[in-house]
Amino acid sequence: MRKGWEYKKLGEVCEVVTGTTPKTNIPEYWGKGHYWVTPAELNDTTVYIDKTERQITDEALSKTKLRLLPVGTVLLSSRAPIGKVAIANAEMYCNQGFKNCICSEAIYNKYLFYFLRLKKDYLNSLGRGATFKEISKSIVESIKIPLPPQSTQLAIVSELDKINELIRLKKEQLKDFDNLAQSLFYEMFGDPVENEKGWEVKKLGEIYTFIDYRGKTPTKIKSGIPLITAKNVKRGFLDYTIAEYISPQDFLQRQSRGIAQKGDLLFTTEAPLGNVAIANISVFSTGQRLIALQQKCELENRYVMFHMLTDYFQDVLKKHATGSTAQGIQAAKLKHIPIPLPPLSLQRLFAQRIEQIEREKSEVQKSIQDLETLLASRMQYWFE
Repeated sequence: MRKGWEYKKLGEVCEVVTGTTPKTNIPEYWGKGHYWVTPAELNDTTVYIDKTERQITDEALSKTKLRLLPVGTVLLSSRAPIGKVAIANAEMYCNQGFKNCICSEAIYNKYLFYFLRLKKDYLNSLGRGATFKEISKSIVESIKIPLPPQSTQLAIVSELDKINELIRLKKEQLKDFDNLAQSLFYEMFGDPVENEKGWEVKKLGEIYTFIDYRGKTPTKIKSGIPLITAKNVKRGFLDYTIAEYISPQDFLQRQSRGIAQKGDLLFTTEAPLGNVAIANISVFSTGQRLIALQQKCELENRYVMFHMLTDYFQDVLKKHATGSTAQGIQAAKLKHIPIPLPPLSLQRLFAQRIEQIEREKSEVQKSIQDLETLLASRMQYWFE
């Protein structure tokens, strides 16, 4: 234990409170009035919550035993899921999915915020319940936290805030690069709605072979052949945060409809609809709700990808989509969607410029990863 520090239970330095949901079948309880937050409104990057998706009325407050959460309350989701954390930046109420901490003078709320964010896995390990896990008020009150003097708490928060601000600025740079790439597309090719430059138009099925897999979900293993699913395909890039693998035997059985290759376009047909990226690994299999588009003729996939990400193309997809719960598009319909094809030389020039932007983006992404590693390291140093 560091000099001047001590361990305290959260129940000794905070008041732990929860909330409830006014009856949803009584319209008079819902409407403009008072903020009412749910765990769904928090995510892994949320710091402050200053407004909520829904509000409750004075009548709801008079008929339910809801506790007001003052400004500065540390919001902690206690179920579905456990461990989301934020700070209330306005007075609000909450549903029963929280065990919130109203801090005493002994603990700075943002110090507690960083502590709880680091302890997400630990909080989940404390969950109890058969249907879904939940942490109780007594469990939260019993959690021990290393507590330095207030001046040290403020210094720790200041250090972590500075790293977080650098991460935020770097992420803004990524958005600027994305905007630059989009502007470059419109500058070089014009508005796809009008096809004002009179480019030749082809249907997707004329320029691409469609490779998909229709069958049962393969058995997932810890390592093997990468399985790229709709969860991995984002808007213009692949995210391998969720990595899944299948056996070489399953891989061979799944190749009857064609073999997807590095450089192919990967397009999500449902949940979500319309995400597209370029395959950047050589050997992989594709999951359901995902089509690999393999070139039949010479063209630049980066151009086609950016065209597919335009509002125009996304609107066309929605017009052809079916389904009420989750909208999706059939491969047969996707094949008939037209796409303008500028001269190959112009497509290649666009691809070269995009590659330069992507190189610069990659450097920024590396900086973000380094900063996030530093942040995690400093949080562990102070809170472990």
